[in-house]
Amino acid sequence: MDALDPQDWAVDALGALAHETRLSAFRSLVKAGPQGMIAGAIAEHQSVPPSTMSHHLATLERAGLVKATRESRLIRYRADFAGMRRLLTFLMQDCCDGAPEMCGNLLTELSCAAE
Repeated sequence: MDALDPQDWAVDALGALAHETRLSAFRSLVKAGPQGMIAGAIAEHQSVPPSTMSHHLATLERAGLVKATRESRLIRYRADFAGMRRLLTFLMQDCCDGAPEMCGNLLTELSCAAE
């Protein structure tokens, strides 16, 4: 993944997110934070069969957006926050042709507070 041109990597990452189930699963993992979620719980939360969810999670993992760790017979998935930052940085690095005020209060609009 790191050997890819940044634009090629971003296309792969955005392609992985360009599916309703994968985007929803990724957002659930971001919300879950560093503790992540067990694969079966993600499938249940998304109302998707476990085998189908495994395919989606593997796609996100190959794209560098999630990490998987085995815990006995279970697999825990976590959002790869470094991968997420890499994608967001790629998308925003040349923002606004030198006029960052055009982005407004983008960072203040993001809130980690519980809803």
